[in-house]
Amino acid sequence: MTTAPPGGLAVATRGLTKRFGSRTAVDHVDIAIPAGSVCGFVGPNGAGKTTTIRMLLGLIRPTEGTGTVFGHPLTHPADYLSRVGALVEAPAFYPTLSGRANLLVLARLGGIDPGRVDPALERVGLAERSGDAFKHYSLGMKQRLGIAAALLPDPSLLVLDEPANGLDPAGIVEVRRLMRSFADEGITVFVSSHLLGEIEHICDHLLMIQEGRLVFQGPVDDLFASQIAELLARPEQPEQAAALITLVEQAGHRARVAVEEPPGTVAVDADASWAADLNRLAAAAGITLVHLSERPRRLEEAFFALTGSANGDVGAGAPRGAL
Repeated sequence: MTTAPPGGLAVATRGLTKRFGSRTAVDHVDIAIPAGSVCGFVGPNGAGKTTTIRMLLGLIRPTEGTGTVFGHPLTHPADYLSRVGALVEAPAFYPTLSGRANLLVLARLGGIDPGRVDPALERVGLAERSGDAFKHYSLGMKQRLGIAAALLPDPSLLVLDEPANGLDPAGIVEVRRLMRSFADEGITVFVSSHLLGEIEHICDHLLMIQEGRLVFQGPVDDLFASQIAELLARPEQPEQAAALITLVEQAGHRARVAVEEPPGTVAVDADASWAADLNRLAAAAGITLVHLSERPRRLEEAFFALTGSANGDVGAGAPRGAL
């Protein structure tokens, strides 16, 4: 495997744009993905993630703009695709062939050493089930076989489009583990998802896209450093939450009922330095707090703050906190 020089860029674009008729799917996007990073590409369904990935893989041509992958222009994908492994949307395999046989077919078609098939299956935890027909695989096993296929060329860049779609919690944890292990070996991992809850735990770089435009790009730590921390305060009597919110807002801080927290919990836009003042303010009003702690904003909340969205979920119908 050949990796890019340390500190270099695996992917760079300038003004990358794709229009379908009168609809602009990707709108003048400038991307810079550091080599060796795990870069998350997040946004709602239909935001332009898959279209961007298809342009990077040479599957569709940009309407405008330029870009490179490992220094090679997007106009000549044959110069870099041998260094790229990809899983785009649902993996497609012959249903009656075994997992191993499917990968052997792909290896032969791609001019890849068949000896890479068994290590790829071992890597994704399918070695013991490699002889089973693909049609008998669970959804999680099918996704892992797709990742194994992406590993066949011994890639320097691994592109995974929604790899956690449909997976149960155990499958999601396994995909996370795999992505971090790939990065530990120097592979650049570019993973798209509309499931934001824990992507900050596996990514060190982040792209956020909405309606075809980037709204954030940079290290994950930079995103959270720019966000206001929250205090979580829970009155002994949950019905006092409304009164607590009023008190907090009168003191000049924003407050609201905290979602996904015990009943009566109030979220306050303030850090730990204001916790003692909040406790005194509540006590003076006859409100006893049984819980008071600081919680940094989560990725969903950072996304909503950047985009002005009030929606509680980036992907319609998607479970929160999956990837």
